[in-house]
Amino acid sequence: MKSAIRRAVTGAWDRFAASDPGLLRLMAGLRTVGAILLTLGALALLGTDVTLLVAGAMAAMVSTFAIQEKQVRGQAITLALGLPVALAAMSLGALLHHSVLAGDLFFLALIFGAVYSRRFGDRGTALGLIGFQVYFISLFVQAGVAALPELWLTLTIAMACSAVVRFTVVPETPQRTLGRLRAAFRARLAQLVETHLTLLDAEPGQLDDVLDDLRRHTSRLHETALMIQGRLEDGTRDAATAGLLQRRTADAEIAAERLGMLLLNARSAERTDTLTLHLPDAPVSATASVLQSGGDVHLQLRRDLEALRLLVARRAPDDRGTALAHLRNRLLAYRDEDKLPPASPAVQDAFRGIGETARGVLGLRLALDGPQDESDDSPATTRSREEFDAEEIAIVGASEEVAQEAPEDERTGLQRPTTRAAFQVAVGSALAIVGGEFLSSQRWYWAVLTCWVVFLNTASTGEILVKGYRRLLGTVLGVVAGVALAGLVGQHTWTAFALVLLCVFGMFFTAPLSYALMSFFTTAMLGLLYTVLSTYSLSVLVLRIEETALGAACGIIAAMLVLPVPTDSRTDEQLATVLVRLREIVTAAVEQLSGGPAVDLLSQARDLDTALDELRASTGPLTHPITPLRVRRQTARYLVALLETCAYHARSLAATAELVPYSRTVAADPRLAHAGRRIARNLDLIAARVQDEPVTGEVEAGASIAAMLEASDSPALRSGSVTFRVLRHLQRLDEYVVGIARPLEVPVAGPASPKG
Repeated sequence: MKSAIRRAVTGAWDRFAASDPGLLRLMAGLRTVGAILLTLGALALLGTDVTLLVAGAMAAMVSTFAIQEKQVRGQAITLALGLPVALAAMSLGALLHHSVLAGDLFFLALIFGAVYSRRFGDRGTALGLIGFQVYFISLFVQAGVAALPELWLTLTIAMACSAVVRFTVVPETPQRTLGRLRAAFRARLAQLVETHLTLLDAEPGQLDDVLDDLRRHTSRLHETALMIQGRLEDGTRDAATAGLLQRRTADAEIAAERLGMLLLNARSAERTDTLTLHLPDAPVSATASVLQSGGDVHLQLRRDLEALRLLVARRAPDDRGTALAHLRNRLLAYRDEDKLPPASPAVQDAFRGIGETARGVLGLRLALDGPQDESDDSPATTRSREEFDAEEIAIVGASEEVAQEAPEDERTGLQRPTTRAAFQVAVGSALAIVGGEFLSSQRWYWAVLTCWVVFLNTASTGEILVKGYRRLLGTVLGVVAGVALAGLVGQHTWTAFALVLLCVFGMFFTAPLSYALMSFFTTAMLGLLYTVLSTYSLSVLVLRIEETALGAACGIIAAMLVLPVPTDSRTDEQLATVLVRLREIVTAAVEQLSGGPAVDLLSQARDLDTALDELRASTGPLTHPITPLRVRRQTARYLVALLETCAYHARSLAATAELVPYSRTVAADPRLAHAGRRIARNLDLIAARVQDEPVTGEVEAGASIAAMLEASDSPALRSGSVTFRVLRHLQRLDEYVVGIARPLEVPVAGPASPKG
C-alpha cells in the first residue's frame, strides 16, 4: 500500500512538474505571496493603518516581480538600488500630488525613462519598473507630504521583507532552477513516450486526437530543452559541463521526436509527411494500422516502448538493479543491424528509433548522475558508453576555446527598439492622461497603466492590439469577479487580504500562460483593495473597464502613428533571421558530414530555435482567432509549420554530424556537399526576397538527392544506414525549402512537392 501511494504521489508530482517546467511559475507565485504576507505581518505589528497596509503590499509585490536577474548577487544589488529609486518616486508622487500639470509632466518623463532603461538589461528594466510602479502606488493611495515618513518606512519594510523571502524563505539560484528544469525534461520525455504507446495502439478514428497529443508533448519537450539551454551558462560550474548537458539534452530530444515520426511510418501503409508533426489539423491517412494488433511485431514494439518508459521514469540514483540494466541493454542492442527483428524497413526503423532514444536516456543519466555500475553492461551498452566518453573529451576540448560573443544590435537612435518604445509609450500615456481626466479626475492613472503594460514584451502594432484586447477581456471578467468578492468579504479586512493573496498567486502563476487570466486576477484583486480602502462601488469597477479600454486604445493609436512597426515588417524581419540561421546550420552540418572541420553545431541549432520562437511570437497577431484575414492566417501557420519541420531535419543533421569526429559507425561522405550547396542557395534566394533585395535566379527543385537515395549500387545507402538517414533528411529539407518558396512567391524552377 505504501509503495502504491508513493508511486501515485510521485506520478502526480511529475505531472505537475511537467506542466510548470522548473517550477518557475510556482516559485514566482510563492515568492510574491510570501513577500506580501511578511510585509503585512510586519506592518500590522507596528499598528499601521489600512492605507499603509495596501501600499506596503503593493510595494512588496512590485519589488519581488520586477527583479528577473538569474544570479543571486545581481538580484541583491538590484534590490538595494531599487530602494532609493522607490523612495524618490514616492516622494515626488507626494510632492506633486496637488500640482496637476507638473505631476503629469513628471509622470510622462518617468514613463519615458522607465521604458528607455530597458536597453541596459535586466537591471535597467527592474529599476525602471520599480520607479513607475511605486509612483503609481503613490497615486493609488493618494500619498501626501505629511504621510511621507510613514510611507518611507513602509517601502523600506516592504523591500526588506521581499529580500528576506527571496534569499531565505523561497531562495532561487540558477543551479536549483536548472535542476528542476532537468526534472521537468525527464517528466515531459516520459509523457511523450506514453503518447508514443498510445499512438502505436490508436484506432483510425482516434488518430487525429492522438496526433494532437503527440504534437503538444513534442512541443512541450522542445520548450523545456530550450529553457535548459537558456540556464546552462549560469547554472553550471564550467563551460565543459554546460556543453555536455546541452549535448545530452539535445540528443534525447531529437531521438524522442524522431521516434514519434518513425512510429507513424511503422503503422502506416505509406510514409507519413513530416509536416504532420508540426502543422495542427494536418491531414493524415485514416487507414488501419499495418501492424496487426496483438501480432508478434506489435507486441514487441509495445513491450519495448514500455521498457523505454520505465528507463525514462527512473529517478536516479534510486531504482538501480539488474532488471533495468537488462531493459537498457535490450533496447540499446537495436542500434546494431543484426539485432533488429525481421520486419518491414519502416518497422525496423522504429526499433532503431527506440534504440537511439534509449541511448539518449543513457547519455542524460551519465551527464546528470556521473559514472554508473557497468557490471551488467552488454557489448551494445559498452559501445554507447565509449561513444559518450569520446564525445565528452571533444566537448571539454572545445570548451577551452574562446567563446564568441553574440553580435550587438547595431541599430541606433530612433531605430533602437527601446528608444522607439519609449517615445510610443510616452505619447500614448499623454493621450491616456488627457482622456482619463475626462473620465475621472481621481482614477485617470488606470488608463496610463494599461497603456504602459500593453507595450511590455511587444514589438509590433499587431502584438499591441492583441495584448490590449486580452487585457480588456480579462478586466471585464475580473470586474464581475470583483463584484462577487466584494459582496462576499464585506468589511472583513483580513479576509479581503487573504483573497488578495490568492489573486496575487493566480496572477503570477497564470501570467506566462494567459495574459487575459492574469488581467482577470489583477482586476479582482483591485476590487478587493478598494473594499479594504472603503472606496469600493460598482461604478468604480465600471470606470476600471472604461479606463482600461481607453488606455488600450491610446496605446494602439500611439503604436500606429509614432514610429510604427507594422506586423508584416516585424514578421518579415524575423522570417529572414530564421532563414539565415537555417542556412547556417545546414551548411555547417553538411560540411562536417562531408569531411569538413568540426564546429559548434548545437549552438547554431539553439540560435535557430530561438529565432523560430521569436518568429512564432511575431506571427501571433496574424494567427490569432480574432483576425479577419483568414487566408493570411492559414498562410502564416503553414509557413511556421514548414520552418519548424525544416528545423527538425536540421537538428537531426546536426546531431548526426556531431558524431563524425569520434564515432566508429558514422563516417564523412564528400558526396553530400552538392546537396548542401543547393539547399543553401535556395535559402539565400528566399531570404533575399523576404528582405526585398534583388533576386536573380530561381529556386531549384530537382530529384538529385532522391536519385542518391535510390542508388541501388551503393551498399552505404541501404535502409537504416547513417548515410541513408542523412540523405533522407536532406531530401526532406530540399522539398520543404521549395515549399517555403511557393507561398512567398519566389520563382521555382521545377515541380516538387513534399512527400514526408
